[in-house]
Amino acid sequence: MAELDDIINRRRSSRMFLPDKAVPADALNEALTLAMRAPSNSNVQPWRVFLAVGERRDRLAAAMVAAARAEPPKAMGLPESFSARRRELGALVYGSMGVARDDADGRWTAQLRNFEFFRAPVAGIVCMHRDLGMADAVGVGMFLQTLLLALTERGIDSCVQVSTALYPDIVREHLGIPDELRVLCGVCIGYADPNFAANHLAVPRNPLAQNVEILDD
Repeated sequence: MAELDDIINRRRSSRMFLPDKAVPADALNEALTLAMRAPSNSNVQPWRVFLAVGERRDRLAAAMVAAARAEPPKAMGLPESFSARRRELGALVYGSMGVARDDADGRWTAQLRNFEFFRAPVAGIVCMHRDLGMADAVGVGMFLQTLLLALTERGIDSCVQVSTALYPDIVREHLGIPDELRVLCGVCIGYADPNFAANHLAVPRNPLAQNVEILDD
């Protein structure tokens, strides 16, 4: 139990990776194999994952950055009613990078790193069949969490990115993703740059009672 607790507490969303430090194929395969043990509705195993490395990863990142520069995203996947949380996180992340709230250029430069997968050597795209629904998306989430923890156990860092889904056509073109699959998110896999301050940021969580109700009557 203590070991599992440690792995969960160690996991962080890394926002800058060491681009030249490759992820060992055997360690990556081990983590993916463990993630395949995640539960899913009727054992559908709804997750489909495409991993780009090497030149394929570089071409995808270049195309994503070019698209973001040409047509900046209007939203990052949250409704306005939850935007306060985005601002709170932005203040923490950008603050750790030394980017002031009124530094529009600095914030845009930081946002663009999303589309180059924070320089991670492995750029993943997570998909699900279009005919599947919310219950199956829960299964994809459990697969992803299991994968992140399995990677953390092996000393490999990661970051899930909803921003990747803002340019699904580019992802499809570069990775050959069929039309029947919905692009849900991206996931960066690699080794965090220890000199990047935001990688050491501890993002706070709500008190348990704010999210969980135990009813006993």
